[in-house]
Parts: sequence; structure tokens; C-alpha cells
Amino acid sequence: MPLLGWIILFTAIGGIASAAFAGLFWLLPQRLSAALLPHLVSFATGALLGAALLALLPEAIEGAGPQGAHAIGASLALGLGIFFVIEKLVLWWHAHAPGHAHEGSGATDHSAHHDEEDLQRRRATGVLVLVGDSVHNTLDGVLIAAAFLTNVPLGVVTALAVAAHEVPHRLGDFVILVHSGISRRRALLLNLATGLASVAGGLAAFYGLKRALGLLPYTLAVAVAGFLYIAVAGLIPGLHRRVDLPASLVQLLLIILGAGLIAWADRLAHG
Repeated sequence: MPLLGWIILFTAIGGIASAAFAGLFWLLPQRLSAALLPHLVSFATGALLGAALLALLPEAIEGAGPQGAHAIGASLALGLGIFFVIEKLVLWWHAHAPGHAHEGSGATDHSAHHDEEDLQRRRATGVLVLVGDSVHNTLDGVLIAAAFLTNVPLGVVTALAVAAHEVPHRLGDFVILVHSGISRRRALLLNLATGLASVAGGLAAFYGLKRALGLLPYTLAVAVAGFLYIAVAGLIPGLHRRVDLPASLVQLLLIILGAGLIAWADRLAHG
């Protein structure tokens, strides 16, 4: 299969298929889905850490060579800063969305809880989710394409890690869309549609990075930063809400399983 075909296929898996799986997961009985979701988050955390530290980072270091070590470190720092700013902008946008009630704005408690205002706020949240998902999926597509441009096995491993963390993320977004007043069917279709942004990001990266292959190791380092940021800042704090020993041991085992599976897939792919 041509390299472009691999990129299109696996960016679709990372973006569209994960949304479809999340929709099917949401159709499970509520008690079962609620019980499975924390375990899926633990597994996704391990998969992200494994992809970042055991697959992407070694490739980036090898590609840059000893002379590029400092540039790899700078790319990691830049990537962490980029993802911090992106998250901050999304949070700021959400806080200033139309219909959002601000403290100290002079609005009465009655108006703050008015049904119409609450509906507007929920609709605005739904729009933000769609926009945020599109941007996020575009970045995922860029990262997957950069990995494939390095080598096909690394691209496959990266796409698997993206898909692993996208399922719980898409599941949460699906619930938010339904809560915003959108029907389940339309929410599923919209969630699937935002996955197309991953393919678009992959295509843009293919044609852009192909002309600048020397930037690939540093693009991979930015991808490492993104995966680490999502795992450490986005997923792990939620895991720490459970502090009892049995739950903590299960989390640890699933994190190890996720990282181990990615490491095994990377070793298998490289023969």
C-alpha cells in the first residue's frame, strides 16, 4: 500500500473509528459502561506513555543524532508549551461562551438558573466540543502522519495509541452533545464527522512534512510532548480520585498493560 494510503487509513482509525466505538460503548447498559470507563482510561494512559517514551522518543533521538539532542529537548519543551496554551484557550473559550454565567456579573440567582439561559449554555458547550474535537483531531492526524513518514511500523503504533485515548475522550464528548440538546443519532454523526479532521491533518502533514523530512525528528518530539501532556495533565489526575488500594492496583496494572502492549506492538512491527 502507498504511504499516503497508510496515513489515510490510520488517521481514519484514530479519528472516525474511535468515535464509532465510543458511540457503541455508550449504548451499553449504564452500570456496565460506568464500570468499564475508568479501566479504559487507565489503559489509555499506559498506551500514551508507552507510545511517547518507548516508541516515538527513541525514533526522534535516533533521527536527530547526537548533534540534535538539544534540539529534541527544545522541541519537547515547545510541545508542552503548545499543548498547555491550547488547553488554556479551550478553557478560556468555554468560560466566556455565550450564556455562561459569571460570578460578579450582577445577574441574580434567578436569572443564572433560568431555563432558557441554561439551554443556551448547554448549546454553547456542544458547539465548543465540536470545535475543540476538530482542532484536536487535526493535531492527531499531523502526529500520525509524522510517525508514518518516519516509518510505517511507528505510524501504526502511534495510531493505536491515539485511538486508545480517543475512545474515553469521545465518549465524554458524546454525552456532552446529547446533554446540549442534540439527539443521540445526530450526536453520533457529528462525532464521526469531527473525525474527518484527523484525516485532513494527516494529508496536510504528508504534503508539508514530505518536503521537509529533516524536521521529522523534532515533529515526533512535539508528538511525545503532546502524548505526555494528555496522560499526565489530562488523564492521571482523574485516576487519583480513587485512592483505595484495590482500585489503585488495578489502575497500575492497566497502565502497565497499556504501555506493555504498545512496546510489544512496536517490537513486533520492527521485526
